[in-house]
Amino acid sequence: MTDLYAAFDRLKFDRPAPHVLRLTLSNPGKANAITPTMHRQLEDVWAVIDADPETRVTIITGEGKAFCGGGALDDMPTGEDALDPNQRFSTDFSNATRLVRNLINARKPVVSGINGAAVGAGLALALLADVSVASKTAKLLDGHVRIGVTAGDHAAIVWPLLCGMAKAKYYLLTNRPMTGEEAERNNLVSLAVDAEALEATVLEIAGELAVAAPTAVRMTKHVLNHWLRQNEAIFELSAAFEMVNFSGAEAREAMAAMAERRAPDFKTDVLF
Repeated sequence: MTDLYAAFDRLKFDRPAPHVLRLTLSNPGKANAITPTMHRQLEDVWAVIDADPETRVTIITGEGKAFCGGGALDDMPTGEDALDPNQRFSTDFSNATRLVRNLINARKPVVSGINGAAVGAGLALALLADVSVASKTAKLLDGHVRIGVTAGDHAAIVWPLLCGMAKAKYYLLTNRPMTGEEAERNNLVSLAVDAEALEATVLEIAGELAVAAPTAVRMTKHVLNHWLRQNEAIFELSAAFEMVNFSGAEAREAMAAMAERRAPDFKTDVLF
């Protein structure tokens, strides 16, 4: 791999086929959870890929048995940790929206290989890919309501478009997980295949895209993603609510309950 990606030291890269770049999320022992450094690198890497003359299509997948467990919980913001709530809100809102916007606006096609659990920000990476391929046994979970915050990473902008409002509300409000097979049935992913066929299927699709007319492919992607851009106000509101929630009692209680392996006890009054 060239020095082009040397600055992205928390991500792994290889070239499994001509003009195909594979980006592998790697955080061993933590289900590839996204640390703040990884998050920043995932925000910035798409512009570098767009400028890479050797890459026409990107595969994104996870190392080992997981795709990505979402944001690292020990790095999640809380009201107690935030010395300056306004600055914390501004920083976290900017980072969250940049990750989504930069992936949507990346010119070259992205294929996700969802090899295992995909949660929160990890699920955003998986579902915002142009073609999403999941192992039938992969576990997909938005995860936000579970930790006491609004589904803000990507879900409000893309789930109703992919699987319809009824299914979006059902899964996002109840926070029930779905398998890759269920996700394909609900139109949340492009394809679901047996686990042993996942890598070959993803490489086949990426290979087809790599030899297709690049300008036509990129312009088609750009036009289709305008369905997402025209709903940017919905996405921004969901992300803002998420950041506000992180400073509240419900998020603190939800995370404490997870750490203590107990059911949360939400005693706050209704705030909205």
